[in-house]
Amino acid sequence: MRWTSALAIYILFWAFSVFLVLPFGVRTTHEAGGEYIPGQAESAPHEFRLGRVVLWVTVVATVLFTLFQLNYHYGWITPQTMDIAGRIEADRAR
Repeated sequence: MRWTSALAIYILFWAFSVFLVLPFGVRTTHEAGGEYIPGQAESAPHEFRLGRVVLWVTVVATVLFTLFQLNYHYGWITPQTMDIAGRIEADRAR
């Protein structure tokens, strides 16, 4: 795999990991015991720490990308292993 392809795939894993990481560790103003600002949604985070989110997203994306690269190299999970209906073999027989 070319390094440019690997970089593009890593960026996709990073963007996907944002949605995995964002819901964890969020405390609302009510949970933190703070005062609401007029117009503030009750579900809004009390304090958003961008640096912490970026760090965790990078860790999760790197782990997932490493697993992807290892699977690409060693072929642990292939389309044939995921073919429970037997369609790949049927398409080859035609």
